[in-house]
Amino acid sequence: MDYHILREFADSWAMLALFAMFIGIVFWAFRPGSRKTHEDTANIPFRHDDKPACQGGGCQDGRCHDDGATL
Repeated sequence: MDYHILREFADSWAMLALFAMFIGIVFWAFRPGSRKTHEDTANIPFRHDDKPACQGGGCQDGRCHDDGATL
């Protein structure tokens, strides 16, 4: 294959295929059924605002049992 043939292919069909893939990904991201998934993912940092997670990982019986040890 010659450079010019590959260049022609890249300028026409490959660019068209990449553009179609881009449009498909955009439509997939903004599809109607994805709102709940996106909202859930966006709220991950705020899940423990009301009741923070235990710092030491020692949660038992709904209470934190932090021994004060540090790494």
